[in-house]
Amino acid sequence: MESSLPPAEELLLVDRELARLDARRAQLLLRRDWLLRVLNAQRPAAQVPPAHAGAPVGGPASPRPEATPRSTQNVLLTLGGVLLTVAALVFTLVSWGSMGIGGRSAVLAAVTSAALSAPVVLLRRGLRSTAESVAALGLVLTMLDAYALHRVALPDTGGLAYAAVASAVLAGVWAAYGSALGRLRIPLPAAVAAAQLPLPLGVLAAGGGVVPFAWAALATAVLDLVAVLWARPLPVRVTAGVGAAGLGGWALLTGLFLSFATPLRATPLLLVCAAMLLFLAVRHRGSALASAVVAGVAVVATAGGLLRAVAPEAWEVPGYAVCGAALAAGAWWAAGVRNLSGGAVRNGLAVAGGGVLGLAVAWAVPPVAAGALGPLARRTAVWSGEHSAPVLTGYPATAPLVLLLAAAALAVVPRLWARCGALVLGWAVLTALPVSLDLPYAATLALMLVTAAAASVLAVRPGPPARGLKPGARPGPAPAQAPDPSLSPSGWALRPVAAVARDVEPTAVLGWLAFACGLTSAGGAVALGLDARGATFGVLGVLAVLFGAVAVAGEGARRLVGACAAVLTVAGLVGAGAAAAGFGVVLSGLVLLAVPAGTAAAGAWLRRRPVAVAVEATGAAVGLCALLLTVGRPALLALALALGGVVAAATAVRPERRPVASWVAAGLFLLATWVRLAVWEVTAPEAYTLPVTVPALVVGVLRRRRDPEASSWTAYGPGLAATLVPSLFAAWVDPHWTRPLLLGAAALGVTLLGARFRLQAPLLLGGAVLALDGLHELAPYVVQAVGALPRWLPPALAGLLLLAVGATYEQRLRDARRLRERLGRLR
Repeated sequence: MESSLPPAEELLLVDRELARLDARRAQLLLRRDWLLRVLNAQRPAAQVPPAHAGAPVGGPASPRPEATPRSTQNVLLTLGGVLLTVAALVFTLVSWGSMGIGGRSAVLAAVTSAALSAPVVLLRRGLRSTAESVAALGLVLTMLDAYALHRVALPDTGGLAYAAVASAVLAGVWAAYGSALGRLRIPLPAAVAAAQLPLPLGVLAAGGGVVPFAWAALATAVLDLVAVLWARPLPVRVTAGVGAAGLGGWALLTGLFLSFATPLRATPLLLVCAAMLLFLAVRHRGSALASAVVAGVAVVATAGGLLRAVAPEAWEVPGYAVCGAALAAGAWWAAGVRNLSGGAVRNGLAVAGGGVLGLAVAWAVPPVAAGALGPLARRTAVWSGEHSAPVLTGYPATAPLVLLLAAAALAVVPRLWARCGALVLGWAVLTALPVSLDLPYAATLALMLVTAAAASVLAVRPGPPARGLKPGARPGPAPAQAPDPSLSPSGWALRPVAAVARDVEPTAVLGWLAFACGLTSAGGAVALGLDARGATFGVLGVLAVLFGAVAVAGEGARRLVGACAAVLTVAGLVGAGAAAAGFGVVLSGLVLLAVPAGTAAAGAWLRRRPVAVAVEATGAAVGLCALLLTVGRPALLALALALGGVVAAATAVRPERRPVASWVAAGLFLLATWVRLAVWEVTAPEAYTLPVTVPALVVGVLRRRRDPEASSWTAYGPGLAATLVPSLFAAWVDPHWTRPLLLGAAALGVTLLGARFRLQAPLLLGGAVLALDGLHELAPYVVQAVGALPRWLPPALAGLLLLAVGATYEQRLRDARRLRERLGRLR
């Protein structure tokens, strides 16, 4: 900002103007306070006009009340009614005996009449809350009147019978009282609550059993249902609904319990419950689904209980499953005839039938688990000829029928989830058959292979058309997509991931599920086939063909998994052949190296296809297992490592595998060299480190030629340290002079080369090793010389050294900085 005035004068003017503004603001604030006091004196606080935005109105705002007048009134009235009720109870139960019969009657009649009459006057004056409290007190007093009447006039009457009659009378009186005073909300719900007791208490008073009590509860629930559907006040409908749920639920649970013991006695009760629930589902849309589900359960329990009474024990659960499936099928068929309550009733019945069928399927799971997992728990030796077929003793043989029924029920539903469920249940049927029917060994093994083959066929079968695409229609052209990074030579490792990403479509879910079932059956067949030598070769051969077919004809990631499984089965065949030939564990490991060699050849033939990565990776895993098998004999381990290095080196010839295979080959050759040296009992560390140093230095030279800016530490540091450091440690403990001399010569040469080519890593590493090596050689003479000197000489020399360093401290710092700069200029 530019100004014609000097800065000092302009600052003085600004200060004066700010002081004038402050004084004017103070005057205005005083005037505002006076005006607010005047307005507060002339008008109520609520009529004071609002202040300007940002200014408080007449000081701090008044605190907001935490309770409204109406809530405060309700709390006070409730507390008053509770205290009066407590007083009435104390009077009736404690002070009753101190008065005569006339006084008792007069007091109760007067208090009850006053409590029931007072709400009339209170309602006329608009005191509704007070009237509600007094009316509640009057209702409590009527119950006390009934109790007093039983104690005084009818002491010999049974308690349950009197309670049933009294509750009925009270319900009627309260209903009439609430209808007369329609503005009160308590009497009518209280009348509905009291109406829940007469019938159940009457049955108990008459000595009725469980079934009559259930019928009484059901009759009361029906009356409650009428109130729910046709009563107008909401509290009445809510109270009736709670009563209907409680008493109707008791009747339903009683019927379900009786259906297992005495189905004939439970049938009428369950049918009436189902009819009541269906009526409620049709008339009340809010609870249509839940009511239909419970009604369906009642219907299935009725039909299943009747079948259970005449069927053998093994057919009890299948009977319930048939009833559940029939109910679900009927509900789906009714969808085409009439849509009840927006489909909620149909859906509820279908859910009930499907739930019962699902419980039956859960009951049939143990044979499936025994058939799938039983072979894995071996109880006999491999190739012993003894068969440990999975046996589940004491379980009904009708379990596969339940699974078959559920699979058929799901197969007719035109949904993907239903087809997946039908597929799994079909596999479960075939898996459970050997256990349920106790099939012989050959039949069990054949059925497992058939199951695996069928699942493999479904895995390679094209999936169903996408949802929304009509049969026979052709989809439009696919939108343009970005180039696939896996198609480049450097993106070969991304191809399996891309194949998996292409497979996560709804149409592939069925194929994946079938393939998972097939793999499970295949694993069981392999485990079961280990009982006999011929069975092992037969099972592995069949599975190799099946998985090979999946690898050839499959789609997406299923092809990759099939290829991996095929390689593993071939490895199993090779290992079984080695075991059958009498080879030991170590020689079998050498034989297994044929698998990675074969997969490397197959990968060269498949080239850049995604399945090639899966095949070679699985072969590499088999090769690692083969190396672990040869650990017991180091000489053969060295041979195995060398053979693995040859396979990796052959793989590195291919450009797309060279970045990984070359390092693997170098590592395997190095390990083979080390193991061979250990077998020859070579203890010199240079024999182990020089095979690492020489290739590392060659790689460093090549890297420096390609990238002259590369640091010498990354190019030459690892290779030099691999030999110099272990040799230095060996030289310090070596009593001879040959190793220190050779190490010193080598360190001197490295140091001179680092100085010649201005390389930091060789210069520092070589110099440090040379200095430490020389110190080791001079150490005996230094110790001898120090021992011959007078004892006062070392402290004196140390003092002179410190004085010299202190005197030339600044010069030494400059020399250190100069040395650091020179080293920093080296690479």
